Amino acid sequence: MNEEELVISIGGSILLPEGEDVSNLKKLSDLIQEHSRERNLYIVVGGGKTARDYINWGRKLSADETTLDELGIKSSRLNAKLLIAALGKDVYPVPAQDFKEAESAGNHYSIVTMGGTHPGHTTDAVSAILAEKLGTERLIKATSVDGVYTKDPNKHEDAEKLEKLTHKKLIDIVSKDKYSAGSNVVFDQLAAKIIKRANIKTHVLDGRDLKSLENTIKGKEFNGTTIESKYK
Repeated sequence: MNEEELVISIGGSILLPEGEDVSNLKKLSDLIQEHSRERNLYIVVGGGKTARDYINWGRKLSADETTLDELGIKSSRLNAKLLIAALGKDVYPVPAQDFKEAESAGNHYSIVTMGGTHPGHTTDAVSAILAEKLGTERLIKATSVDGVYTKDPNKHEDAEKLEKLTHKKLIDIVSKDKYSAGSNVVFDQLAAKIIKRANIKTHVLDGRDLKSLENTIKGKEFNGTTIESKYK
């Protein structure tokens, strides 16, 4: 496994929280820059509210699911471009359009961003495939919840947070979710299967907690969930 490279998936709602200014984005970009001195960082950015708005409007206009996915892909790349603007230096100047471009860019830049790639693939799946191709030891998902729960904690008061679970258990949990363009789930089914087959240790945490994100990058204890093939 490659410890010199790390893939971080950042939800669009983490990049630009609704109703807030860009101060959080600036702090996030500072954190990314700081840790890119130690290893190459590949940042896969989600579409967030921008994508959901376009997808909802497209659905009201009776657009097909592939078209809706394409709207989400464009939105995620727009968010990635905004992150590039915040980073300013040491970053590949455009969001990589595919995995080959991302790998090539990593030979010259310490930070590479991506958005979506293909209809039917969430940015979860993009980050998992990229981690598999790069052979990274770990994958980090910075999302709007502080880990993986037995149920959606926003809908079920009895949802239980899991600090550790196996890849198989994750697949069991997410297989209950129904996917369509714009779905907002903690981890998508395809991504879960990819990290299992590639045996990638994956961390899920609340990306708004920058200290927790920093600890995760450093391999220290953090507030969230760790997913691996086996755990003690």
